[in-house]
Amino acid sequence: MKLKRFLLRYYPPGIILEYEKGGELKTKSIDLLELSPKTNVDLLVEEIRRAEPLVTASRTEQVKHLILRLQEKIGQQDHHKFYLFKVLRAHILPLTNVAFNKSGSSFITGSYDRTCKVWDTASGEELHTLEGHRNVVYAIQFNNPYGDKIATGSFDKTCKLWSAETGKCYHTFKGHTAEIVCLAFNPQSTLVATGSMDTTAKLWDIKSGEEALTLSGHSAEIISLSFNTTGDRLITGSFDHTVSVWDIPSGRKVHTLIGHRGEISSAQFNWDCSLVATASMDKTCRLWDALSGKCVATLTGHEDEVLDVAFDSTGQLVATASADGTGRVYNAASRKCLAKLEGHDGEISKICFNAQGTRILTASSDKTARLWDPHSGQCVQVLEGHSDEIFSCAFNYEGNTIITGSKDNTCRIWR
Repeated sequence: MKLKRFLLRYYPPGIILEYEKGGELKTKSIDLLELSPKTNVDLLVEEIRRAEPLVTASRTEQVKHLILRLQEKIGQQDHHKFYLFKVLRAHILPLTNVAFNKSGSSFITGSYDRTCKVWDTASGEELHTLEGHRNVVYAIQFNNPYGDKIATGSFDKTCKLWSAETGKCYHTFKGHTAEIVCLAFNPQSTLVATGSMDTTAKLWDIKSGEEALTLSGHSAEIISLSFNTTGDRLITGSFDHTVSVWDIPSGRKVHTLIGHRGEISSAQFNWDCSLVATASMDKTCRLWDALSGKCVATLTGHEDEVLDVAFDSTGQLVATASADGTGRVYNAASRKCLAKLEGHDGEISKICFNAQGTRILTASSDKTARLWDPHSGQCVQVLEGHSDEIFSCAFNYEGNTIITGSKDNTCRIWR
């Protein structure tokens, strides 16, 4: 094994080792999820050297320099104030979803008008209209980190795969017998997973366009799905009150997470794939040990349905959004509620962290999006101007651009 070079990953903090083994180029990552401005760097470098044979004595100064750079990035204060850059009269009917590519150079919007549009973030120009679906385009995603493909899931029961560069349709995946409401690419960008109202999830081979697997076992609609960071596990959340954990290579169900007393609205893995967070209509969020499938915590406090849940990029914080108009932030390890996000006048349907973990963004039926400090719970900015409820919102990777999509048929770029 020969170390070729180090690559830095800011969010979540880590160092990627690129090395050669048997003539092949491979990578492995040293995750530094606990890194803070107070971390003793010399001690940390020593720990890394002991644990990682590729990091030899001659490389210690280089590793130290990289960690200091990460520390500096983490220590930066977030005082960014957003202003409205552009209003895009995006669609002729309400928007369903918005999503960025990894670099944030472009984003996509899905709509009830049966199209998905690709936009240039810097100019606000429309690059492509992806046409061909015969019903609402509900679920949309880029194949990040690559960003060269887009998947769209529709109420017409099909999923389409497109070129992000040209807008050309590569494949139409047919097989579901009801609406597709959620989808995800695996991290390797070899598969697309789709979840449907027909109670099944399907995996599709990106290259061949063929169906690779059908995951059956839920007794009601699948409303949420997500891959872990290695791509060997998929979780599906259903209206049958359960979440299933699937082994991807075999298509075998590994665990059924049972305990919620209401429909699941969202299910997510944390970064290191040790935990799964589930949000439910039973007013709670639960944390599960991903390996054993056991429930390790029930996060309570909301007075109405929990509509969304999100981890920060390191997996140390969990944020929940509720129909009671509030959000909450919990420490994933201690399970304690750290902050209550109060200020919206209507239900919060979407919640997400910026990659840095310094801000939370919420989208509400009160026509506003809000930015919050996750530690104090203080609202630092209200993004106003939409004339109807906001269904979807997203940060770019750098955390300096926000997209909001609304029932008012427009999309707004905030910078």
